[in-house]
Amino acid sequence: MQEAILNFNKQFLFEPEIKNSKNLARKKSFVSIGMGGSNLAPKLLKSWKPDLDILVHSDYGLPEGELKNKTIIISSYSGNTEESIDAFEIGKKHNLSMVVISTGGKLLDLAIKNKIPYIQMPNAGIQPRMALGFSIKAFLKIIGEEELKNISKLATTLNPSDYEEEGKKLAKSFKNHIPVVYSSTRNLSIAYNWKIKFNETGKIPAFYNVFPELNHNEMTGFDLKDATRELSQKFYFILFKDKDDDPRIQKRMGVLENLYKNRGLSIQTIEIKGENIWHKIFGALILADWAAYHTALEYGLEAEQVPMVEEFKKLILD
Repeated sequence: MQEAILNFNKQFLFEPEIKNSKNLARKKSFVSIGMGGSNLAPKLLKSWKPDLDILVHSDYGLPEGELKNKTIIISSYSGNTEESIDAFEIGKKHNLSMVVISTGGKLLDLAIKNKIPYIQMPNAGIQPRMALGFSIKAFLKIIGEEELKNISKLATTLNPSDYEEEGKKLAKSFKNHIPVVYSSTRNLSIAYNWKIKFNETGKIPAFYNVFPELNHNEMTGFDLKDATRELSQKFYFILFKDKDDDPRIQKRMGVLENLYKNRGLSIQTIEIKGENIWHKIFGALILADWAAYHTALEYGLEAEQVPMVEEFKKLILD
């Protein structure tokens, strides 16, 4: 895991190639099918370009509605994800425009057999959640290549080791607490990624929410009273601030931060910053990787593997 984090920026050297590209119908609307780490990239694309017409579907089958005018992107790092294979078979049955992203497995075999366009990502022996560089470049290749040159610069401008010390401090600060990550809606994908990394790498419970919605419900659950004080004090809040957020959202964040502090809750702010939008996004995610990795070390746990997921997969096959 440590090596995967340190070498993450090298993923942006990957030059994706669409095989069977003559069969790919270029459309302006997309549906992304994938589970877990294989469906993190399209969520990040919405942080880069909020008006991007891409629907993220994490379930069996395909979403309801008219799909003839959309490109269906089916992403599975292993190529053996049950839900993604199910979506492929339904899409093929209805002769929908599809493209596959995978390292191999049954899904890639199906794409090759049926002459469906596909991008084969490098099999670097890492967990799907750690392959975001490969994955997002593959998605950008499909939706339009204009940003590939810009994001590729992260291979030299993003230095993962620069973020380790801060991540290590974070892990120590919220040990024995449950992290709750807050952000603006435009940075939802970053908050969600942090939650996922705490779950899978840190092996701890973690949650996330976004402004302004949380001001209408969740925060009332932390209005400390004597009867619930012990429950609320188990949480540690991480608040992402971004100077590009709506000023009204920034004001809400400041007010909530003071409300929580006045109630004795643990809260820490992190500024999302970088040379450009991609540097901001992936700098924040590298910090999450280090925080989650050192969280696992704090508890004496193995950071990379996800044994409960593997156990679950075996049980549903019985």
